Amino acid sequence: MTKRLIISAVNFIEGGPLTALRECLTATRSLGPEWEVVALVHDRQLFDHPWVTFREFPKAKTSWLQRLYHEYWLFQRIAEEYRPEVWLSLHDTSPRVRVPRQVVYCHNPSPFYRSGWKDLRWDPRFFLFTLFYRYLYGINIHANDLVVVQQDWLRQAFRRMYGVQSVAVAHPVGATAPAPVDAAAAVQPGVFLYPALPRTFKNFEVLCEAAELLQRKRGGGFEVRLTLSGSESGYAAQLYRRYGQCPALRFIGRQNAEQMRRQYGEAAAVVFPSKLETWGLPISETKLWNKPLLAADLPYAHEAVGAYDKVAFFPPDDAQALAVLMESVLDGHYSPPHHPAAAVAQPFAADWAALLQLVIGAGPEAQR
Repeated sequence: MTKRLIISAVNFIEGGPLTALRECLTATRSLGPEWEVVALVHDRQLFDHPWVTFREFPKAKTSWLQRLYHEYWLFQRIAEEYRPEVWLSLHDTSPRVRVPRQVVYCHNPSPFYRSGWKDLRWDPRFFLFTLFYRYLYGINIHANDLVVVQQDWLRQAFRRMYGVQSVAVAHPVGATAPAPVDAAAAVQPGVFLYPALPRTFKNFEVLCEAAELLQRKRGGGFEVRLTLSGSESGYAAQLYRRYGQCPALRFIGRQNAEQMRRQYGEAAAVVFPSKLETWGLPISETKLWNKPLLAADLPYAHEAVGAYDKVAFFPPDDAQALAVLMESVLDGHYSPPHHPAAAVAQPFAADWAALLQLVIGAGPEAQR
C-alpha cells in the first residue's frame, strides 16, 4: 500500500537552504517504492527529481503575512487533498495540519541568542527578529511528533524553552568549500582569515581588538582579512570607522566561490569568533583545508569541530586570549591538543537517509 510524505519548503530558493532541500529530495529514494513524495516548493524548475510530485507556491515568500497564511490555513487544505501519512516542514514553522505524523526541522538558532544594546543599535531588524522567532517557534510546536535540530546544544535549548521532549539531532552533511586539489593558492605566513557577513553576532570586534593588540606589540608582520568592505550596513560602517586605520586589518569585501578558494589557500589560520551559529560552515571548510582554527569557546563550535587536532578555543569576549593564540601561530609554537568528537545522544541522524527514517517514524530511536 502506497504511503505519502509531504515535504514543505516553500521559502527555499537559493544558497544553502536550497542545496539542503535538493539533498533531502534526493535521499527520499531511499524510502523505497511504497512511499510517494510530494514537495511544496517556490519554483519546481529549481529541481530535477522526476520521482517527486511538486506543488508550487510562488506567493509564500512575498511577505510574512503570505507565509503565515500558507502555514496556518492553506496547508490544511493541501493535507486534506493528499491525506499524507507524514508531513515534514523543513523551514522552522509548525503548520496547522491534521496528519497522523508531523515533523518540523528548525534551523534558526536566533531565539536562543542573548541580544544586547549593540544588536539593537546596529542591527535593530535582527534584534526584533530574535524576539519574533522565539514566538514563531512556539506556535503549534507541540503538534509535532518530532522536532529536528542541527546540534545537541539546540536540542537542549528547545527542551528548556518550549518543553518539547522528542527532539532529534541531524548534523549537516558536507561543506561547500572545495578542498585544495592543486597549488593555485600558496599559504602566506601571517595571514588570518575570518569569512563572515557583517552581522552583529559575528563578533568581529574581538578579532579586531586582538589585531590591534598584536600590532602594538609586534609592529606588523601579519595580516587579518575580513570579508566585508565597510559599506554593507551601519554595523559594517561602524567597524570600519573604529578599526579601519589598523595596518594589520584588511577589509577585503564579500568574496565569490573562486575568491574564497584562494583566501582559504593563502590563510595561515582561520579565526571564527561568532557567538551564534546553526552550525558554523567555515569550521567545516577549515577542516577540509586542514588549516589551524581559532574558534569561540561555545557549544556550537565544539560540536561543529568534532575530531580535529588543529583547533584552539578562546573566550569569545577575550581579545587578549585570542591575541596570544594568534601570536603562537605567528611564532610557529601553535600546537593545541587533539579535540575529540563528542558522542551525540539518540535520536541522531548522520545523513539525510537516516533522518528520513526518523521522520517517517521508522526504528525505535524515532520515538524517543
